[in-house]
Amino acid sequence: MTARRATKETTASNQHLYRSTVEVLQNCFGALEGTYIKVNVQIDRPIYRMHKGKIATNVLEVCDTKCDFVFVLAGWEGSTGDSCILRDAFARPNGLQVSKGIYNFYLPRHLKIRVTAYNPLSYVVEFYYLCDMGYSNTEGFLTPYRGQRYHLQECRGAGNAPTTAKEYFNMKHSSA
Repeated sequence: MTARRATKETTASNQHLYRSTVEVLQNCFGALEGTYIKVNVQIDRPIYRMHKGKIATNVLEVCDTKCDFVFVLAGWEGSTGDSCILRDAFARPNGLQVSKGIYNFYLPRHLKIRVTAYNPLSYVVEFYYLCDMGYSNTEGFLTPYRGQRYHLQECRGAGNAPTTAKEYFNMKHSSA
């Protein structure tokens, strides 16, 4: 596996995409994704065979809003589901965490932030990661709406603009 170094152009492009969606996706930490990486294993290790018949390892990758990796969990068999790997990421010492807490600060009126509880001196703020439909839409994780157009390229063109609030949300989710 080769990693590509981010260039000034790709970093600027990623930050532009983030700024354009931050109004819709407030309190977002970043995104997480499971991906397969082709591996060579002994012939007697069928659990590395994924549903497409290829031999691979399943890797959980978590990026922040600047597209920098903040957590990677590699080594799971290709046949393992994304939700199982995510549970393991939380169970590990120094594993993945989603913050939720009380912050004591003055909140300026122009700052838009989703607050779940309020008192005059502190706010309970919930944060989340964007993820695909391989994960559950639970506290700390925001998945797209099922049964709606999702990918940005499906919304391109004159007659393909989102027609419902759910399609619009999915378009913003896919471009973040």
